[in-house]
Amino acid sequence: RTTTSSLFLFVLCICYQQEEVRAYSSPFSSRTSTFTSRRICPLGEGGGGSQQGYGGSGRIASLSMKQRLNSKQRKVRAKEILKQQTEGAKGSDGVPEVPQNLRRKAVAKRPFLGHVVPEKKNKKVAGGSSSPKLRPQGKARAAGINNPSNLKILGGTARGRRLDSPEVYLRPMMGKVREAVYSTFTSFGLYKEGVATRHLDIFSGSGSVGLESLSRGSAHCTFVDLARDCCNAVERNIEWCQFGDNPEMTRVICAEAIEALRDPVRVGIPEGFTYNLVTLCPPYEEIVYADLLDAVANSPAVTDDTVILVEYPVELGCLPHVISRNDGGLLVGVRNRKYGRTVIALYVVNPTGKLDSAESRPEEFVSF
Repeated sequence: RTTTSSLFLFVLCICYQQEEVRAYSSPFSSRTSTFTSRRICPLGEGGGGSQQGYGGSGRIASLSMKQRLNSKQRKVRAKEILKQQTEGAKGSDGVPEVPQNLRRKAVAKRPFLGHVVPEKKNKKVAGGSSSPKLRPQGKARAAGINNPSNLKILGGTARGRRLDSPEVYLRPMMGKVREAVYSTFTSFGLYKEGVATRHLDIFSGSGSVGLESLSRGSAHCTFVDLARDCCNAVERNIEWCQFGDNPEMTRVICAEAIEALRDPVRVGIPEGFTYNLVTLCPPYEEIVYADLLDAVANSPAVTDDTVILVEYPVELGCLPHVISRNDGGLLVGVRNRKYGRTVIALYVVNPTGKLDSAESRPEEFVSF
């Protein structure tokens, strides 16, 4: 019985191979067309074969552009796509219109990260036990710092300093994202010797982004947040990180973000005071990104070669590669990187080439 089964399987294999040979040898075979278009044509060119690829598996057809094209081909393809998108999105005055996805508030639900642990007011039930409340430890606890999630400075002179969090729910920039962002800023030359970088931290929260900048060598940082609790937390963190000795080094402003960008003098920023770096880490579902981008692009607080960071959720879709200014200038995208469900876009205002390694990368603004 075993011998008969083996012989039967052997005959089936021989028949299948003969069928495959006949299929490939026929010029009218659909499999030949598929094989030629998907496996012999240069990668990325495609062909007229079946969308499912050889054998109907769909594995080859589902390869992404990154896998089929090399870096040079991806850049060429990205420029073509961006050109088509720009030409198709121009208004009657010839200026590119803001994409529709940026004109509405994003729907991006995120779980609370535990930076503030609310006290449960439920009555205790007999025989039950309540969950323990997270508390800071060591020196941070002695200083009265509320930091159950270990929010701290990652580099520079204040490295390792734990930060206080306000009594409101926050969604601060993740540590790995902050580390990657400041590595990029360093490669731009913002913290090299002899450069006096001035930083504007909008939606500052606990101030972790701006304090990280001061720790790495910024000459000044202005913190802006609408919540008074957040501004108080920033002031405590400035003292805790030992940046409060020089009053010219920091400025804390309690104001609305759009107002601070459009009329900085009104909220307390000196007239003519401009910044080399602006970071925008807003609450995803509470702002309209089209308004925010328009405000920062045309703000009197930015100047040529100002670097602008915009944090946004993947649910929003890609930000545009180029953003127009009312004076005819441009914000040119130089980075657009995805970290989980968070995306970081970096723009340079009217780039002059002064920044190191800040070349335009349109291919990163096509898709994630």
